[in-house]
Amino acid sequence: MNATNPSLRDTPDKGRLQINIVSEITAFPVADATINISYTGVPESQLEQLTTDSSGQTETIELDAPPLEYSLNPENEIQPYAEYTLQISAPGFEPVTIAGTEILSDVTALQNVQLRPSDETGMDEETFVIPAHTLYGNYPEKIPEDEIKPTRETGEIVLSRVVVPEYIVVHDGSPRDSTAQNYYVKYKDYIKNVASSEIYATWPADTIRANVLAIMSFTLNRVYTEWYRNQGYDFTITSSTAFDHKWIPERNFYDTISVIVDELFASYLSRPNVRQPILTQYCDGRRVQCPNWMTQWGSMSLGEQGYTPIEILRYYYGDDMYINTAEAISGIPSSWPGYNLERGSTGQKVLQMQEQLNVIAGAYPAIPKITADGIYGPATEASVRKFQSVFGLPQTGITDYKTWYKISEIYVGVSRIAELV
Repeated sequence: MNATNPSLRDTPDKGRLQINIVSEITAFPVADATINISYTGVPESQLEQLTTDSSGQTETIELDAPPLEYSLNPENEIQPYAEYTLQISAPGFEPVTIAGTEILSDVTALQNVQLRPSDETGMDEETFVIPAHTLYGNYPEKIPEDEIKPTRETGEIVLSRVVVPEYIVVHDGSPRDSTAQNYYVKYKDYIKNVASSEIYATWPADTIRANVLAIMSFTLNRVYTEWYRNQGYDFTITSSTAFDHKWIPERNFYDTISVIVDELFASYLSRPNVRQPILTQYCDGRRVQCPNWMTQWGSMSLGEQGYTPIEILRYYYGDDMYINTAEAISGIPSSWPGYNLERGSTGQKVLQMQEQLNVIAGAYPAIPKITADGIYGPATEASVRKFQSVFGLPQTGITDYKTWYKISEIYVGVSRIAELV
């Protein structure tokens, strides 16, 4: 088979895949879903069949991937990831096929899927085809814009402070393409999707951080200036690389990118005496050159040389670039206390977290329920550790910044619908 299918040649390395399935309506996990995995383009070549557990998750499996160096060498012309097709079905839900899940060497691909409950009209299978990664495929170059938007024109900025939105509306096409669909996407999921579409998850962690900060700052500039809404459109941002970033419906993202977005999601880039997030534009630096913008391959090289995220960003955007933190985060019941909650902690914030964790445990039975007493004891620590395990966070049992906001995010998702029914 490897001899006849170019996409299957030269895959001596291993990457990993883990699939997470929830209901589109309730955000509850879907247990006992079946996932058949095959090589993309060779649907009869079933490699694995997986089943989801009570948390809607599969085990993490290894799959063949091209050599790691393919994604680390800017001169490489060979596709650095393998592509797999997932056929997903579950009792009571419409089946979904995702063709083109990308497996890179030595990282874990996370494929999140929302299944739509089936109705009496029959089972309409939905198929998503994931296009090429932007560093491998051919996409339009970014049309340059001013990095700071004027505020004295019609449609003046209406926001007085930088707020991280809970959702953004992504127009899956160029702005004037009225046939393109709009998607409501969680902000963090949008950033993880774009970063996974535009850089390789095998790159140094500080390179990933620098690129994630640039993606978030650009996105928050669109939010803050209401750029498209002030032009009469009904969306926040587009998926066109000529105007914004590449965002792809149902594409997988990666563990190395996911944990960094969870760590940095309230951050953006600032210049002195400028209130709005900076519209940080960039290009690949190999096929396209862009003076005064960050280049993705260049940022990879700097990361390999030990540059920190802010050093990488200042190398390209100048020494007056700073990392800032948004004043508010939308859709969160209560903000992080500013310090870690851990065994021995007590008080209102511990009680809030325990109450939210118990609501989550109602949807995710693998997470043990606890006594909500405002005391962070061994049982709370164990429940937090299991939550971290389910949602891909370091399993410390400590409620740090990432864990607090992940608990809030999942709590809001599973409790909203519960309140309505």
